[in-house]
Amino acid sequence: QVQLAESGGGLVQAGGSLRLSCAASVSIFRIDAMGWYRQAPGKQRESVARITSGGSINYLDSVKGRFTISRDNAKNTVYLQMNSLRSEDKGVYYCNADVVLPCRWYSDTYWGQGTQVTVSP
Repeated sequence: QVQLAESGGGLVQAGGSLRLSCAASVSIFRIDAMGWYRQAPGKQRESVARITSGGSINYLDSVKGRFTISRDNAKNTVYLQMNSLRSEDKGVYYCNADVVLPCRWYSDTYWGQGTQVTVSP
């Protein structure tokens, strides 16, 4: 059983900042990669940032230099620091985690419920 709980979303003015957190309860699984996706109304869900267990990081081009993803493996938590927010950043942000069983014969992907980010003029 895997559960992901996001927090930190809210309403912010353009140019402001938010910090998203996602705490994972993974039971018997081991967490591999974790990341953040977002989906705006009428648009396809897109990957915003992703970090592997080894520390390799990928960002969506439009957020490079503004967003920072990090993780605390001891707490099974991933963070997304979002600075210089723009209207285009609005949407529902979903935490994502790829997990494997200790024997590694099975892997799966889990999603959080999502947290709303609204950017006002």
